[in-house]
Amino acid sequence: PHKVNYRANLYAMREVGVERVVALSAVGSLREDYRPGHLVVVHDFIDFTRSRAYTFYEGPRVVHVDMTQPYCPELRRVLVEACRRAGAAFHDGGVYVCTEGPRFETPAEVRMFRLLGGDVVGMTGVPEAPLARELGLCYASLCVVTNMAAGLQERVTAEEVGEVMGGARGVLVRVLEEAVELLPGERRCSCSLRV
Repeated sequence: PHKVNYRANLYAMREVGVERVVALSAVGSLREDYRPGHLVVVHDFIDFTRSRAYTFYEGPRVVHVDMTQPYCPELRRVLVEACRRAGAAFHDGGVYVCTEGPRFETPAEVRMFRLLGGDVVGMTGVPEAPLARELGLCYASLCVVTNMAAGLQERVTAEEVGEVMGGARGVLVRVLEEAVELLPGERRCSCSLRV
């Protein structure tokens, strides 16, 4: 996750005409009621990354991007309704804590994230959301809870994450199929307003 070229990926999508991005993420839960196998349509994030390229604007122009709504409200509504229609166990809202990776978090970090209001923790959600906003793309994240975070279960393994993600494949496909049906033809959000 710390080596992904987020700028290149999003820029390439925009160049081929993509207007909306639904990111799928494996996350650890910071809350007892967000259980492995549940989906979360996150609404906000806290960034704990430190070595990533965060912007397309490296100067001389300074650009400040509004992140009052970090995820496209229209795309979020579509994903929430798609989860309902697909019969998924899901949560409408959650704060995504993004860490650098590739290591998992420590129990002390998890306690801190919980105190700060985090609901789930992952490694890929930032800087994708702000970069998408800079490019005028709608962006929303559909997270799969794959494990309880460190300290909330005895041990966290990559194998567990892979197993739960594999088991969620069917519901993810159903949710995405429903979402495609629900998407309006024209975007009615403000995401396309470029900086």
